[in-house]
Amino acid sequence: MDARRVTRAVAQQEREEGEREGEGEDGEAVMSAVKWPENGALTLEWVRQLGRTLDYASRHLLPAELPTLLPVPVLDSLLLAAHKCLHREPNCVEIPVDPSCKAVLVGDVHGQFHDVLNLLEIAGPPSANRLFVFNGDYVDRGAWGFETYIYLLSWKLLLPHRVFMLRGNHETKFCTSAYGFEQEVMSKFGDRAKHLYRKCLGCFEGHPLAARVAGCVYMAHGGLFRQVEKEPPKKQKGKSYRRLLSGRNQADNTLKLGTLDDLQKARRIVLDPSGFGQNVIPGDVLWSDPSPKNGLSHNDSRGIGLLFGPDCTQEFMEKHKLKLIVRSHEGPDAREKRPEMQAMNKGYTVDHVVKAGKLITLFSAPDYPQFQASEDRYNNKGAYIVLEAPDFSEPHFFEFEAAHPRPKVSPYYDFVNSIDSDEELDLGSGSGSEGSAGSGSDRES
Repeated sequence: MDARRVTRAVAQQEREEGEREGEGEDGEAVMSAVKWPENGALTLEWVRQLGRTLDYASRHLLPAELPTLLPVPVLDSLLLAAHKCLHREPNCVEIPVDPSCKAVLVGDVHGQFHDVLNLLEIAGPPSANRLFVFNGDYVDRGAWGFETYIYLLSWKLLLPHRVFMLRGNHETKFCTSAYGFEQEVMSKFGDRAKHLYRKCLGCFEGHPLAARVAGCVYMAHGGLFRQVEKEPPKKQKGKSYRRLLSGRNQADNTLKLGTLDDLQKARRIVLDPSGFGQNVIPGDVLWSDPSPKNGLSHNDSRGIGLLFGPDCTQEFMEKHKLKLIVRSHEGPDAREKRPEMQAMNKGYTVDHVVKAGKLITLFSAPDYPQFQASEDRYNNKGAYIVLEAPDFSEPHFFEFEAAHPRPKVSPYYDFVNSIDSDEELDLGSGSGSEGSAGSGSDRES
């Protein structure tokens, strides 16, 4: 059934490809403002034209001029539709893959819009026979987080059963206020910026936390997670019981690995999953890291999440009959601070090789971070993974370079004095923002 729906959505792909709205005297496309379809149903050409318009705006307009081509009412409609679509999906999405279909897995992209366009050009766009799973961190650091996020959401709305967008730790109010996305929206949309930022937050908290692809591949931004106590000891009540559930004071030697059943039951609709409380599992999924040492322990360097060793990877894979785990969350800057782990120079690392299979870290933002001086840049490649029949558990790696030249733009965060991505602020010591930024109202969040 899904294949037929997708086929109808892409039936006009060949004859619509390459259409332009017109050309100016210099031969460049003359862009008109994007209009929302009257029936609310996106078409392939609408999504492609949105991408061309966003690319044009990034190269020819000032950031504050973006609304002239991307009006706020259009964004309202798109974000509302995306909010409904994302919130309908479960915590862990089951993604079956037909033998005739390929699955493309993508890691962090961090607002590097032109590299995302390049990736989709190289890998091929989503279609009836090519599905995509994005592993979060669409925004922050790069200067085009809004464009990146809106463009990928449009693909999600066009092909909801061929495009899956998981949540990263940067899809939170906490990170977007520190690493540029909030300021980016403010710079581009003026007095309507707070309104749009809240709409984005409402979508962020609806993204699924994980996916199981072809029944044998687990994908999540940070990785594995703990088991949370389900039943209170006798006579354990009130605050004492809540502390027990939270894991706040839990010793490392009492931590137990969680299961996919635990993940499906977790509460995910929260702006800032914290290191304790009712959203400890989402906090783990978004912030945890692999370790070369066996065991499960608190991730003290981040102040939230866990460190999990090869034994945990083996246990989780064996429990759920998995052959491959793909996570993201660590770029070249993060790995530079962890000499015990492989460097992130080519867009991926194989971190655990166990009896059941492999655990891979995937990073898809080349030449990262965007604003560092040339002598301080990592000159890293980005990468994506393709899974295909007959063995969907065998990853095929594709490396790619950054799309240059990038349009000139100023950063939206203090990248000189900002902490590195492997030393994010101590979320675990405070209470997570447990309110919801629903897309249906303009309330402050």
